[in-house]
Amino acid sequence: MKPRALIVDDDEMLATFFTAAFVDSGYEVHTVHDGQEALAYLETEIPHAVLLDLQLPHVSGEQLLKFIKSNSRFEHTWVFATSVEGTRAGFLRELADFVLTKPVSYQQVVQLAARVQPA
Repeated sequence: MKPRALIVDDDEMLATFFTAAFVDSGYEVHTVHDGQEALAYLETEIPHAVLLDLQLPHVSGEQLLKFIKSNSRFEHTWVFATSVEGTRAGFLRELADFVLTKPVSYQQVVQLAARVQPA
């Protein structure tokens, strides 16, 4: 059974980019484009990895990050936070497992996704 990943990015091109990278790393991927959709998914599913854009409509990526990290259901979920702003890096490093500053290379995402795959 493939590990599951949730991709949350409101930019459809970037969401497709990240989805392809996780698929290439062997994941089954669910993609959403806003924070509300992500919350709805997380109410019923526990993904192995979440790639989370911070700038999202409806529910911010920061709110989602706090929700995931404060909920014991997700204690084994890896969170990749993505942002174009390096200024939030301190906050992100406190909560996210990986911080990716856009633009990020395809190979970097593939390698990180592969690195956290369950054995």
